[in-house]
Amino acid sequence: MNGKDLLKKYNDSKNFFNRDLSWIEFNRRVLEEALNPELPLLEKVKFISIFHSNLDEFYMIRISGLKEQIAANVSEPTIDGLTPQAQLQKIEKLLQPMLQQVMDLWLNKVIPELREQKIDIVEYNKLSENEKEILTAYFKKEIFPILTPLAFDPGRPFPYISNLSLSLAILVKKPNGENHFARVKVPNILPRLMQIDQIINPGQKIQTNGSFCAKFIWLGDLLKANLNLLFPGMEVLEAHRFRITRDTDIELQEDEADDLLQVIEENIRQRRFGTVVRLEVEKQMPEFMLETLMENLQIKREDVHVFDGPLGLSDVISLYDLPVHHLKAKPYYPVIPKIFDEEENIFSTIRQQDILLHHPYHSFAPVIDFIKEAAMDPDVLAIKQTLYRVGTDSPIIKYLIEAAERDKQVAVLVELKARFDEQNNIFWARELEKVGVHVVYGLVGLKTHAKMSLVVRRESDGVKKYVHLSTGNYNTSTAKLYTDLGLFTCNEEICTDVSDIFNYLTGYSKQVDFKKLFVAPINMREKILSLIMREIENVNAGGEGKIILKLNALVDPVIISGLYEASNAGVKIDLIVRGICCLIPQVQGLSENIMVISIVGRFLEHSRVFYFFNNGKEELYLSSADMMQRNLDRRVEIAFPIEDIKLKNEILKALLKFSLKDNVNARELHPDMSYTCCRSSEDGKKIDIHDLLMNHAVKTDGKAVKTKL
Repeated sequence: MNGKDLLKKYNDSKNFFNRDLSWIEFNRRVLEEALNPELPLLEKVKFISIFHSNLDEFYMIRISGLKEQIAANVSEPTIDGLTPQAQLQKIEKLLQPMLQQVMDLWLNKVIPELREQKIDIVEYNKLSENEKEILTAYFKKEIFPILTPLAFDPGRPFPYISNLSLSLAILVKKPNGENHFARVKVPNILPRLMQIDQIINPGQKIQTNGSFCAKFIWLGDLLKANLNLLFPGMEVLEAHRFRITRDTDIELQEDEADDLLQVIEENIRQRRFGTVVRLEVEKQMPEFMLETLMENLQIKREDVHVFDGPLGLSDVISLYDLPVHHLKAKPYYPVIPKIFDEEENIFSTIRQQDILLHHPYHSFAPVIDFIKEAAMDPDVLAIKQTLYRVGTDSPIIKYLIEAAERDKQVAVLVELKARFDEQNNIFWARELEKVGVHVVYGLVGLKTHAKMSLVVRRESDGVKKYVHLSTGNYNTSTAKLYTDLGLFTCNEEICTDVSDIFNYLTGYSKQVDFKKLFVAPINMREKILSLIMREIENVNAGGEGKIILKLNALVDPVIISGLYEASNAGVKIDLIVRGICCLIPQVQGLSENIMVISIVGRFLEHSRVFYFFNNGKEELYLSSADMMQRNLDRRVEIAFPIEDIKLKNEILKALLKFSLKDNVNARELHPDMSYTCCRSSEDGKKIDIHDLLMNHAVKTDGKAVKTKL
C-alpha cells in the first residue's frame, strides 16, 4: 500500500494528536524534571530555565503562526480536527496552570532551598542601609550611563521594544501635576541576577562556615529603586516590569533572491520588528498601565500573561555556573574509544573498521581530529562538509580554513536558514570565503539539515574516500549536552552516495538513485514506508514483525498511517519519541501493538535510530531526520545504515533496549495524550538510561579522560 492510500485509510481526526498540544505535553515533562524532589537543586533551576526558554521559542514560532492564520481568517482544521482558534484556546488553557506551577516551584521551593545553601536572592527593601548606599553608588557609576529612559507623549511616539527584552513601564508626575508614561529597558548586556556580595566586597570570596556563600538581587529591582536618578525633579508614581515576545518566524522568498546571504541578513533585521504575540506583566501592574501597553503594542487581553513573580525565568540558568558542585549532577567526562589510542593516523584507523561514536558518552575530539588531520595531511586532496549549527567558536571551521590555506579543495555548505543561528552562520560563511573555500548556501526552498563530512585522499592504491556521518551538528558545545550518534567509514558505496549528495548540493546533479543512503526529499519517506510494509509482509507470511524508532518528533501523517497499518497486521512497534508525537498509541483496532515512551533527562535525546527486525536479518539506520513533513519534504536529510554486526548490536542492546527499560527518565504515552512514569523493573531497581550509558562507555572504552570535548 502506498502513502496516499494509507493516508486515505487513516485520515480521521480521532487518529491524530494535535502537534502543538503534544508539544505542550513535552514541555510539561521538562517541568516535571524540575519538580523531581530527587534532582540536585541547581539541576532543578536548569530545567526551570529550559521550560521557559522552550516556551519563548514556542511563542515566537508556533503561536505566532497560529495568530497569523487567525488574522487571515483561516478556519480550516488540521488533520487532528482543530482550527487555529481552537488550538490557541486549548494551548492557553493547558499552559496557565503550568505557569502557576512553575512560579510556585520557584518562589516557594527553589528560593528557600537556595537560601538554605547560602545562595540568597534578596528583595531590595530587605537590604541594609549600608548595602543600599554601596549599590546606589555602583548603579550611578556602572549602570546609569547605559540606561535610556524613553518618554511617551504627543511629541514622542511609543518606543520600540525589542523581542524578549525586560522593561519597566513607569508613570511619572511633573511638578505641574501632569502625569506621563515612560519606559526604561533593563539592559540585557548585564546579568539579570547581580551578585551583590561581589559588588559590596569586590574580589573577596565570602565563606560561611567554610561553604560557598552568594547574595543576589534582580537587576530590575536595583533599577526600580534608583529611578529617581533617571527622572530628577519628578515623582515616580508607578513602575512595573513587562516583557514582550515577537513573531520571529521569518519568511523567505528564495526563488526571487539574487543573493541569498543578503536576503537573509535583511530578514534578520526585519525579525526585530515582528508583531507582538505575547505580553508578560507583573500582577501589581495597574489596569490603566496595562491598557496603555496593550493599545500601543496592538494586542488583546488574551495575549497577556500575568505573573505573581519574576518575569523571564529562562535567565536563571546563570545560577548554574556557581561553583557549588554538590548542588549539581555528578560531572561526567567523555571517553575516547580505545581504537583511537593506537599510534596511527585517523585514516588508517578508519580503514581497519567502521567506528561508532555516541556523544556525549564519547568525546567529540575524534570528529575534530578527523578534520584537523585532513587539513594537515599532504595526501588529502579535498574536504567537503555540511554545517548547520556550528557554534560561536568552532575548531572545525578553523581547520577548514587551514586546509584551504594549504591549497586543498575545500567545499562547505553553510545552511544560512538554521533558525536563530543565521547571523552566526553568515559570519562563518564569510570567514570561509575569505580564504577561498567554496561556500554554497544550499538549494532553493530546502534547508540542508544532513550532517556529512567527506575527505578525499591520495593513497598507494589510488584515491580513497572517507566519511563521517552524524545525527547531530558539528558543534562542540551541544556535543557535550545532546545524545547523538556518528559513524566513521570508508565503505565505498556509502562514500559514493555522500559524494553524489555533495554534487547534488553544490552543482546541478539530478541523482535520485543511491546505493545505501536514504535521502530527503528524494526518497526517504518512501524508503521508510517500504521497510514498514516489509515487516507487515513478514508477519502475513507467518514470521515476526518488529520496529523500533527513536525520534525527536513523530508528526508526518503518512508515516503514522504506515505504523497504524503495521500495528493492525500484528507488528510489534516501540517508539521512543522525546518531543512531539501525533500518533495515538494503545487504541484497539488502530494501535494496540504500539507503545510510545518519551525520555527527558540529564542529556537532550537527539539521536534518530530506525530499527527493523526483517525476519532476523536486522536492519538499522541512523538519521539526521525526524518523521515530520518539514524533514521529509522541505529539507535535505540522510539516513545511513549501520552494517557492522558489532556496531549494530551495540546500538540495539546498549541504546534502544536500555532506553525501553528506563524507569527514571521515561514516560509512557496514553491515548488521552497524558504521560505517566514507566513501570518499575521486576527487581525494583531504578534504570536510568543516561547513567547506564555513562557507565557503559567508561567500562567499554576505559577510564574517562577529563576533556572539554
